[in-house]
Amino acid sequence: MKRKWWHDQIAYQIYPKSFYDSNGDGIGDVRGIIEKLDYLKDLGIGLLWLSPIYPSPLADEGYDISDYYGVDPRFGSLEDVGELIAEAKKRGIRIVMDLVVNHCSDEHEWFRKACEDPDGPYGSYFYIRHFQSDGAPPTNWRSFFGGSAWEALPGHPDRCYLHAFHKKQPDLNWENAALREEIFKNINWWLDKGLGGFRVDAIIYIKKPDVFHDYPADRSDGMSSFANILKDAHGIGDFLGEMQARAFAPHDAFSVGEVLGEKPGALAEFIGENGYFSSIFDFEEDNFGFSEKGWYDRTPCLPEDYKQCVFRAQKKAEGIGFFSNIIENHDEARGVSRYIPADELCADAKKALAAAYFFMRGIPFIYQGQELGMENLVFHSTDEFSDCSSFDQYETALAAGCTEEEALDSVSRYSRDNARTPMQWTGGHAAGFTTGTPWYRVNPNYTEVNAEKELKDPDSVLHFYRKMAALRRDQRYKDTFVYGEFIPWMPEQKNLLAYIRSGSPSVLVAVNMQKEAQTVACPETAATILLSNRPAEGPVSGTIRLAGWQAVVVEL
Repeated sequence: MKRKWWHDQIAYQIYPKSFYDSNGDGIGDVRGIIEKLDYLKDLGIGLLWLSPIYPSPLADEGYDISDYYGVDPRFGSLEDVGELIAEAKKRGIRIVMDLVVNHCSDEHEWFRKACEDPDGPYGSYFYIRHFQSDGAPPTNWRSFFGGSAWEALPGHPDRCYLHAFHKKQPDLNWENAALREEIFKNINWWLDKGLGGFRVDAIIYIKKPDVFHDYPADRSDGMSSFANILKDAHGIGDFLGEMQARAFAPHDAFSVGEVLGEKPGALAEFIGENGYFSSIFDFEEDNFGFSEKGWYDRTPCLPEDYKQCVFRAQKKAEGIGFFSNIIENHDEARGVSRYIPADELCADAKKALAAAYFFMRGIPFIYQGQELGMENLVFHSTDEFSDCSSFDQYETALAAGCTEEEALDSVSRYSRDNARTPMQWTGGHAAGFTTGTPWYRVNPNYTEVNAEKELKDPDSVLHFYRKMAALRRDQRYKDTFVYGEFIPWMPEQKNLLAYIRSGSPSVLVAVNMQKEAQTVACPETAATILLSNRPAEGPVSGTIRLAGWQAVVVEL
């Protein structure tokens, strides 16, 4: 494998609206991120991914972009972003921005011009079709946020446009070479400003089937999930290869793709030596238990399930390239509330889950607040929802016969709102996120879970993340953790997630993912514990006894 500058990085994702508010208006901003760069440097971060800060009507919280060349005044200015890039660089941090090009906002100039003249040049930037003679949409495709994926085109009652997501997010037609030119021009414009690269949103959906037709219904609404439709989409590599060659490669830029459902056997095309992306996210754990019926029907991912997902993903990428490894992100519920049984959730369990993923082969991503052990909310009514998918999934559960309590419980477990609560900086007003009124409610546990308190506690979750980052960056172990082979260890032992990273020296990571103690055999007769989330004896000989939710990293 050709070594690249991003291979040994630790990445951190910021959801700017909820990270830190510098001016008291209740909304996080770019200057707030600048003020917290030293915090991120001390955490060991080298890549900093920002969720969208472009101008947007926020129908999907910024993933509906109305101007790819601007910065929304809520978040600051282009000058602020320039300062952020420069100040981050001083601290050895490269900025990664979101690239959202499966769709734009219906308030983007391109779409406004398409509405003015659907048969003109901008009409072909989108998928615009006529309604059927009976008024039905062209196909029975369901959007990911519920309802038909077709919406009436403003000013043209006989026509409609395609949107895989929100109706204010019309899909862009990548078959149009003129559109692709506009996209590549924009990518290069940002990279020329000094960006380190992009996280590429929903990119697998840019390729649609050659023929639009109905698919078998998978719910009582008579519609079919967009995920079903994309099984018939072929040839996405032509678009992605062109983007890599025209934009990413000339800048030696880092790119990480949000790729859900690549074709079997195609992983090397995405992250191999000459892949479309530097990396793609591993969603094996997140996808576990998925149901087309909705969140109410999902199967929880228990610790043993989580382990098996990890091993499958690592095996899949073996000899090919790097996954970007996550516990959570802006689109998911909090990982500690998903993968740790509720009655076992504690600081030790949070640290154990962190150790399990952090030393796997690939690039570890930390989502804001994850390093503090931030947890899910509990919803008491729909008045507490913010995200559009929360409303849709609540109604889906009710339509399936769930009670209001059951519907709220499913939203509490899986809602994206869980990840978008304000960052918990202190135990004071609004968790130290703002001096004003926060745009969204703060998790009530902020008085116990916050950065100020954890910075003072050497045994905190935050300090454990700092220790993990320091160990991963240690010159003695760096090559092992970055390039060493991933070898499952004692995979048959239930709730024991253990693996060896081969190298010089080799390292064993062993995590007991249950409250009862377990014993793990040590591959070497003499070994040294480098890191543990609970008190551990020094030299190891033969076996290691792990207390409940104990994680150890051992030099072999």
